[in-house]
Amino acid sequence: MNLAAAWASVDDRAAGDFWCTLEDRRPGLLPHRDAPLFFTALGRLVVGGDDAASRAALLMVLGRAYRHFDLLPHATTIGDALLATVARHAHPLWTRSLTIAGERAVCRATHAVRRAVARAGDGPAWWHVQVIGHERPSPGIAILTVRPWRRLPFQPGQAVPVCTPRLPGHWRWLSPANAPRPDGTVELHVRAVPAGTVSHRLVHEVRPGELLWLGPPGNTGLSLHIGDLLLVAGGTGLAPLRALVEQVAAAPDGRRVTLVVGVRTFTDLYDSITLDKLQYAHDWLTVVPAFSDDLCAEPAEQGDALTMALDHHQRGQEIYLCGPPAMLADARPRLLALGIPAARLHLPIGFSR
Repeated sequence: MNLAAAWASVDDRAAGDFWCTLEDRRPGLLPHRDAPLFFTALGRLVVGGDDAASRAALLMVLGRAYRHFDLLPHATTIGDALLATVARHAHPLWTRSLTIAGERAVCRATHAVRRAVARAGDGPAWWHVQVIGHERPSPGIAILTVRPWRRLPFQPGQAVPVCTPRLPGHWRWLSPANAPRPDGTVELHVRAVPAGTVSHRLVHEVRPGELLWLGPPGNTGLSLHIGDLLLVAGGTGLAPLRALVEQVAAAPDGRRVTLVVGVRTFTDLYDSITLDKLQYAHDWLTVVPAFSDDLCAEPAEQGDALTMALDHHQRGQEIYLCGPPAMLADARPRLLALGIPAARLHLPIGFSR
């Protein structure tokens, strides 16, 4: 048995056991209601195996938790309690070699958390939200509407870590697709990736009435700048860019906005109704669909998103791009080669869609 297998053998009772162990060693350190979420997040960090973006989301949540509950001075106690809990639940297969491996992993995780605390802001580590809407407008894509129990303080263009109880300890970045609303609800666009991931569970399993957790909002490099905008979206990269459109709509200032939405075929244009409503309501907004693989589309709408965006580019526009990694990797050098100033290019930092 290795450390990952030992962690996989831990059942739902372990979080309560962890809290009791921690309470015996340092009473009042962690609220009982927050112990399960904290335990699964820290355990996931210790075991490792996440990609860079998921690890960043996990550290955002844990960094804020350690700061919010003032846990850093007690990091050794917390790590010992975690290992003791896993060892009890993995017994009799827990060995001395696992203890050594676990201690090293906890040490590495604690160093990572210390760095995360230094970057963390003030405020809660997570928000409980209820799913009040779940739509499947296109194969493999879901639009979730969630209502936080307390208002989530996000800005358009930001991303938030998301976790479902169906996959405890796993966090994935998602960008709200709306500007803040009076009722506090948040819309999330999710594309399913292979089974066993957060996005797969959100698209194929989660239903209205279920609870999710959202972590602290993080900046992605897509905050609104002054001037006309050229927004280029690929897939669910539309979400943060649509939020920027809504931000402009909330306080129109005379700027003009062009939104190019790149998809393969018409059936992949999952948010067309909302986009049509926005364009109809605002004469400063132009929405341009770009179909890369749909021979039935109008000739003027056939092509990849970046090429079509360049056809609509005007001097002085702020250019925002969000989409799949391949799209983003190609965009910056191509745009810079055309003489577009780097200061006017805005791409997500570590949050590809």
